[in-house]
Amino acid sequence: MSNLYIVATPIGNLEDITLRALNTLRSVDYIACEDTRKTSKILHHYNIEKKRLLACHTHNERSSAQGIIQLMQAGNDIAYCSDAGTPSISDPGSRLVESVLQADLNVIPIPGVSAFATLVSVAGLRDESLFFAGFLPHRGQKRSKRLQEILQIPSAILLYESPYRVESLINELACLIPDRYVVIGREMTKFHEEFLRDSAKNLAENLSNLQQQGEFALIISHNHKC
Repeated sequence: MSNLYIVATPIGNLEDITLRALNTLRSVDYIACEDTRKTSKILHHYNIEKKRLLACHTHNERSSAQGIIQLMQAGNDIAYCSDAGTPSISDPGSRLVESVLQADLNVIPIPGVSAFATLVSVAGLRDESLFFAGFLPHRGQKRSKRLQEILQIPSAILLYESPYRVESLINELACLIPDRYVVIGREMTKFHEEFLRDSAKNLAENLSNLQQQGEFALIISHNHKC
């Protein structure tokens, strides 16, 4: 039976890819990817040439899944990579996996890096359960309502945020939960990697020290107060 391999890729540092991921990318017949240009960069870096790439992203995931299923039914093994990290975690991939499973075909995880696990590993939050909230809605009442809802959850909260909205998010946290401990990771595994750890209030007061470039991940502690 043909397989769909869900392959985790680096979130910045290309050396973070696993040997199993590389062997999988070398062996499959097709590689489906969120952005063919970004996956091509990884393939070129590791001298994986002449692979047939298929675009499968947020805007075409349902339709491209049908083509991938047809290729699998014809006997082809396929890998899927999102732009960075582990597919289906605030990234495309879950609809593809759902469709392939509904077609009674096999899905195999090839685990590796995720921004989620990377930040948790250096947060230093002991004995706290963790709630992964992903990205908040971009603006308006939906955003405010969702943020207030998740802050009521009796767990540490992990969020992703873009550089365009991170300042607004930190200011909101300073108003809603000024004394709760927050860990911010920016450009993780990359050259300008940075971690900030303080109360929401203190982080908001020192926003001038925060380089608002690159992707951000945040953990908001529930138990740890400053």
